[in-house]
Amino acid sequence: MAARKTLLWILAVPALILLGCGIDLYGPWKSDIRVFDSREVARLDTEMWRSYYDRRPAKLFLQLADLMRRQFHFTPLRSYLAAGDAARAAFEFKVGHSREQYDRALPRLEHYFGMIRRVSVTPFDVHRVANLELEWWIIHRQGGPPYLELRSSLAAAASALYGVPADSLADYARLRTEAMSVRDTRAVNGGVRDQDWAEIERLLEGSWASLERVVTPRVTRS
Repeated sequence: MAARKTLLWILAVPALILLGCGIDLYGPWKSDIRVFDSREVARLDTEMWRSYYDRRPAKLFLQLADLMRRQFHFTPLRSYLAAGDAARAAFEFKVGHSREQYDRALPRLEHYFGMIRRVSVTPFDVHRVANLELEWWIIHRQGGPPYLELRSSLAAAASALYGVPADSLADYARLRTEAMSVRDTRAVNGGVRDQDWAEIERLLEGSWASLERVVTPRVTRS
């Protein structure tokens, strides 16, 4: 009798684990991606920039998973799957040198944003958002300060994702491009120092706070 109970427990535990994984990955979870902590997202954003430019994909992957849980309210397993797509897209793009090579990151971006769409209560066009995301990556790679074209591209990408007018995201885009300008300028003039990263985080805090102010009232009015 005791042996039978032990066998049942041995069989039950893996089954429960598989059930939990299935619920995590395929359960009908929904969240409002317009609700987030702008300061915490800015901190993670800064850390991810450092990992990307330092060529640390494993570290970037873990930071992205954390971001998925904090910004988009993903369940644990989903956060790691989405982070894997985002990290692979980022480093696929990083090694590219032409539009054709940059486009190789697009399938990963579409899968990444597809996962976000499946949990978001606010609908958006996955293909359009993924293409706009890749577009600002390319503009940033090919352009330079003061990044005027990049500002409008960033605003367009966020507008498509969050469902707000692009012209309401001017401050978000301006501060984000200023942060990029600090990083890029310092990188070619002696390297990015700790005080530069502190300035970048300050600018990103302002950028994400501006975005939060634009999208949060839409939540409270709904």
